Amino acid sequence: MPLRSPRPLRIAAHAELISLVVMLANMFTVHLPPVSSLMGPTHGCAYLFVVIATCRLKQTPAAVKVLALVPGVGGLLALRQLDRGGSARAQEKEVIPS
Repeated sequence: MPLRSPRPLRIAAHAELISLVVMLANMFTVHLPPVSSLMGPTHGCAYLFVVIATCRLKQTPAAVKVLALVPGVGGLLALRQLDRGGSARAQEKEVIPS
């Protein structure tokens, strides 16, 4: 059975990246304190959610769990590996040995 990433993990991974981009854009442009005070906790919560959700998935390879620890893009990297791993396993089963 292919391992597919759940929807909450996908949402949190995208929120993690978007909040990081907004924080960096704010820091390098106008540096508004309200934006920083909103995006900092948002990014932190999304990061923690991605790490915990990835570790709680059953049959998740250790490499995917380590990828989830990368701040900013770790959630998307983990999602990519989860989706790729499932399709790679499905392709292996379809190959007929000669």
